[in-house]
Amino acid sequence: MTKKIALVTGGSRGLGKDMALKIAARGLDVILTYQSNENLAHETVEEIKKTGGRAAVLHLDMNNFNSLDMFVASFKSVIKSEFGAQSFDYLVHNAGMGKTVPFAEVSEALFDEFMNVHYKGVFFLTQKLVTVMNDGGGIINISSGTTRFANPGYSVYASMKGAIETLTKYFAKELGSKGIRANVIAPGPIETDFNNGAIRNNPQLKGILSNMSPLGRVGNAEDIGGVVAFLCTDDSRWINGQRIEVSGGINV
Repeated sequence: MTKKIALVTGGSRGLGKDMALKIAARGLDVILTYQSNENLAHETVEEIKKTGGRAAVLHLDMNNFNSLDMFVASFKSVIKSEFGAQSFDYLVHNAGMGKTVPFAEVSEALFDEFMNVHYKGVFFLTQKLVTVMNDGGGIINISSGTTRFANPGYSVYASMKGAIETLTKYFAKELGSKGIRANVIAPGPIETDFNNGAIRNNPQLKGILSNMSPLGRVGNAEDIGGVVAFLCTDDSRWINGQRIEVSGGINV
């Protein structure tokens, strides 16, 4: 029986790494991408291989729109050479960037970078890859709790993620004829190195956010990966077009 294949963008560290590990633990082959942390990406691949899984790594810069066609060509080549496949099953859009910038200080250059990484790149990479996605597959877009509650300094990031949440509904609607499902995972505050480790490196902020959660803590990468992995299985076959917030109930 041919194993299913998942592509996880931004899978070298943090949330993406745990997603890749949890998806592989479900028995899928995994291709993960990195933007700058090549060594960490290969370490993640080795972790998967040590448990008997199969994985590969590719470079992807979502801010370089002109590189997407080259990435797609490389992706097609890798799934054939590494896994003997012509198509794949699950696309997890996790690659991202973070920066806390007050609305009044947002530059056009920063806006454009966020747009490329968090929206334009997601839109067109999906368009290019869906032609080699198997019927019955799935798209999982990673959003943010900040589309539900406002967090000062996140006006650009959160608005791009809000656009992704709307786009996901259109993916679900327009790709449904192929049985392809599309859903959103929206993490709350997570203690990783995202946004220069804003939570991890600030005990005061971490304490404030922990007190906002009924569970009394912020999240970590291991809280998210298993939910994404679940959406990469037939157990979730009737979940479609949904925003699933995985935030511990913050601001409930």
